[in-house]
Amino acid sequence: METFTLKTFNIPELAGISAKNIEEHLKLYKGYVTNANLIINKINEYGKDREGNSYAISEILRRFAFEFDGMRNHEIYFSQLEGGPKTLQNDSEFKKALINQVMDFDIFMTNFKMLAMTRGVGWAMLYYDRQSGKFLATWVEEQHLGHLTGLSPILALDMWEHAYVYDYPTSDKKKYVEAFFANLNWETVEENYNKAK
Repeated sequence: METFTLKTFNIPELAGISAKNIEEHLKLYKGYVTNANLIINKINEYGKDREGNSYAISEILRRFAFEFDGMRNHEIYFSQLEGGPKTLQNDSEFKKALINQVMDFDIFMTNFKMLAMTRGVGWAMLYYDRQSGKFLATWVEEQHLGHLTGLSPILALDMWEHAYVYDYPTSDKKKYVEAFFANLNWETVEENYNKAK
């Protein structure tokens, strides 16, 4: 029984991020979807003898967060590249709300890019917390360690080497970060913000 469906993305030619890198990156995304489905099916299979398979069930459930979050993080990431780059308009509700909190959009961008340069593999994420009305940026280790409870990312930047290795050596990952923002469809980020509100 397939539980999660592989999504397709209409990503145009990008500046600074090659079609080869996107092609290979999408293969990894497919693996997360496949493995999340495999785990769901294995849990059902192991459930026929829950006591005998209790260790296997607990271990495979532990792995599920990695595969599931890898799937969902990539769906956000790739959707942000669809439709080509779109700038963030000055009358954007998202931009106005963000500036209201951080005072200056350029400061936000500088800080977020610094977050993306965190050593190790993971994701730079921006969330909106409906309860406090605040934007929160954080580093998510690997795919799943450090997500903020109850919040959906509105901006997701993949900082695993697979996101840029065909285009940049690890010592040049800052160029990948710049390329990502040069290709970002801010209208998608705004849509994510509107859903999070």
